[in-house]
Amino acid sequence: MTEPAADPRHFLFLIASARPNGNSETLARAAAEALPAGTQQSWRNLSDPALPPFHDRRHGDHYGPPEGTAAALMADTLAATDIVIVAPIYWYGLPAPAKLYLDHWSHWMRLPDGAFKPAMAQKRLWGVIVHSGSTAEEIAPTVDCLRFSARYMKMPYAGTLLGYANAPGEILADTEALAQARTFFTA
Repeated sequence: MTEPAADPRHFLFLIASARPNGNSETLARAAAEALPAGTQQSWRNLSDPALPPFHDRRHGDHYGPPEGTAAALMADTLAATDIVIVAPIYWYGLPAPAKLYLDHWSHWMRLPDGAFKPAMAQKRLWGVIVHSGSTAEEIAPTVDCLRFSARYMKMPYAGTLLGYANAPGEILADTEALAQARTFFTA
């Protein structure tokens, strides 16, 4: 009997919660369980180690090559076929680590080899977002940030898995989100 071929996709899950093992991570892990066997998964907490502050040098100083955590995260980003931002909504937007990650794209796409932006167009961006009672209007800016970032990079925005939770572990009571998680990456 032959073994099934490995899935060529590589999902990079970027956790942006300030709470270890938070509700958004729990929901993302539930969705990842449904990925086909052989699908490569990488999980990174964007706060451990944290990216350095972003300095906008578009109009003056030039960007040098990224170093340390930024270089490692850029390499992980380029190695993935699918990038998943895993985040709770904080103050009607993405948590600071997720926003900082997107800010660093401004650096990486301006490196002399010019390879970052074309490479990103070959990837899909996803969001796994948990809120604690926000309305559709209040959730929209977070989802729009991801959609518009993907559009700017000419990436497909593959979708948002949205869950409701406030207290630790409360996502397990959101049976609708957990049901959607089972087919989120495969639908």
